[in-house]
Amino acid sequence: MNTLITGANGQLGNEMRIIAKSSCDNYVFTDVNQVEGFETTFLDITDLEAIRKIVADNKIEVIVNCAAYTNVDAAENNEALAKKLNAKAPENLAVAMKEVNGLLVQISTDYVFGKEPYNVPCKEDQKGTPTGIYGQTKLHGEQLIEKSGCKYVIIRTAWLYSEFGKNFCKTMISLTETKPQLKVVFDQTGTPTYALDLAKAIETILGDYREQSCSAEYSKIGIYHYSNEGVCSWFDFTKMIAEYNGSTECEVLPCHSEEFPSPVKRPAYSVLDKTKIKAVFGVSVPYWTDSLRRCISNIKAQKK
Repeated sequence: MNTLITGANGQLGNEMRIIAKSSCDNYVFTDVNQVEGFETTFLDITDLEAIRKIVADNKIEVIVNCAAYTNVDAAENNEALAKKLNAKAPENLAVAMKEVNGLLVQISTDYVFGKEPYNVPCKEDQKGTPTGIYGQTKLHGEQLIEKSGCKYVIIRTAWLYSEFGKNFCKTMISLTETKPQLKVVFDQTGTPTYALDLAKAIETILGDYREQSCSAEYSKIGIYHYSNEGVCSWFDFTKMIAEYNGSTECEVLPCHSEEFPSPVKRPAYSVLDKTKIKAVFGVSVPYWTDSLRRCISNIKAQKK
């Protein structure tokens, strides 16, 4: 099966590269940024004709869209760009897949929720109530994909981290190694997601699709949720990062969100219900602390 990965040099894209090494499928990795040491084909996903060409040239059957505008705060002052990358670009990919009867796997976010005071895990059919431009544009992207008529699997995830790029885990490793004291918000609750675990879940979905791709229709299109199991605050997350990294000298203290003013009101509770993806695809979901321990171990190994 010929699979195209967008945003291949980001966190999830790099984990998909790892998955591809043991896959029988043919992968084409694309991005607008080139990184030394990684084979990457340039692709601007805001350019529909460019997408059509690469799909035709490589006989692409599946696109996994790992690309997005993810700077939550900056999106408030860059609405046009956020719309272009988070809504229009996914629509372009959906159109291209519709034309060849292919599948689009779109990565979305827990930020499509947030306005309502949830206190139970969010389900896929729950109404989106984003509080900022980032969440609004990601939700709009979902809606445009659904309207396109293509075969799609939308996966909402949350609090993504990995060994690659900039992310909360790596930032907290650095801060807890260098600061005597650190304040982290305890009034925002969710679940971290190790990008490699998400990549493995995507691999499972692609394998399921491969088995059914001979038919014109795919019975499992829809929206799914994936994050690691469990619940924590950013404070709890940081405490475990420091513990697993051995940063014993830094005192990590809980604080309220209001102590760190932001142009965006972030979701106070955005735990995702994973019942559907486990039932439909048989996906196994590791507990968040187990995955965090594995990731930090890999980060330490890279430093040696």
